[in-house]
Amino acid sequence: MGRSAALIYGVIAYAVSLFSLFYLVGFVGNLFVPRSINSVLEGPLGQALAIDTCLLALFALQHSVMARQGFKQRWTRIVPPPVERSTYVFLSSLLLLFLFWQWRPILSVVWEVHKPNLQLILEALFWIGWLISFHSTFLVDHLDFFGLRQVYLYARGREYAAPRFKMPDLYQYVRHPIMMGLLVSFWATPVMTAGHLLFAIGMTVYILIGIQLEERDLLSAYGEAYREYRRRVWMIFPLPRKK
Repeated sequence: MGRSAALIYGVIAYAVSLFSLFYLVGFVGNLFVPRSINSVLEGPLGQALAIDTCLLALFALQHSVMARQGFKQRWTRIVPPPVERSTYVFLSSLLLLFLFWQWRPILSVVWEVHKPNLQLILEALFWIGWLISFHSTFLVDHLDFFGLRQVYLYARGREYAAPRFKMPDLYQYVRHPIMMGLLVSFWATPVMTAGHLLFAIGMTVYILIGIQLEERDLLSAYGEAYREYRRRVWMIFPLPRKK
């Protein structure tokens, strides 16, 4: 792939990814977007459960499998290495948009918070979770995380090197603050419908499994440094410091 073409492709993938992530905020929060988690008419329960479960499984499978090192080694025989991350981001974003498009709501209310003060707390947690996740992408390397750094270096004719291991800011308290923020946002809602609950449970299971797979790769890449980090810092939530 030509250097300019790789850069353009990476920028397009980044733009699609940002759009899908901002849509995800509106989708989960029932805000701003034409199709949210509770916005369209409810269909047959069995059909909705089957379709929504398949959509979540499809996204989780793609997102986890393509992130593994063994898959990357095979995948880069087909896709040029400089655009491997951009391709991963692009396909993940397309599947997320497909999920939004095909989601079937289940509107039965599981719980509903009526007290205004508690409603405000849950709404605040919803936004705090998204801010934590977005902020955390900049703590590691936002451009590398979304594949822009890789295509930029390729376009400039410079060699890519993976970011070094570091523990800035929130990473001193939890190993996966991006996932922590997502979990908070998925669960913090004053009105939890059955469809929203299914989405939250599915994403939580995916995140917990995905973290285990990711940490295997991190241990392989950073060795004893990451093993020691894992001994001292909690995985998702900032509980009291480990000794």
